[in-house]
Amino acid sequence: MALARPDTGAPGPSSPSTSPKYDVFLSFRGEDVRYGFAAHLCSALDRQGIYTFRDDEHLERGELISDQLRQAIVQSEIAIVVLTENYFSSRWCLEELVTIVDSRDDRGQIVVPVFYGIDPSDVRHQRRSIAAAFEEHEARCSVDTIRRWREASTKISYLRGWVAEIVG
Repeated sequence: MALARPDTGAPGPSSPSTSPKYDVFLSFRGEDVRYGFAAHLCSALDRQGIYTFRDDEHLERGELISDQLRQAIVQSEIAIVVLTENYFSSRWCLEELVTIVDSRDDRGQIVVPVFYGIDPSDVRHQRRSIAAAFEEHEARCSVDTIRRWREASTKISYLRGWVAEIVG
């Protein structure tokens, strides 16, 4: 179901706390898939009338990005998380992931992982490049922050999603 775009003024479905503003929030590591997979996915969703939050189009200049992203996540019906080898090296992506998993747990948001060139079991057990990314984070982040990121990573690895191999 496509929601009314914010600029139309037409109401979307309501919930007790917040009316959804977006159909989909798309979380991805920009340098990995922004101009390839993510761009094609967004185009396909747009063609179907599915209103998708993309940080390159919806972030207002001068606003705190983290607050605006958190708000966009909880104002979305669905979150699609494109997990790549480098996703876990981004503190920003991991914070998005925690917010997405919390939104799923707290309000039942639909979360769909896309394992893009990465094995779901490597995410679940935090092996290979994911283990290396967490080791690097441990030198700069609190134990609590690392724990939250690891728990969110494990939770999303158990969700049913898609496994996509990188072609080319």
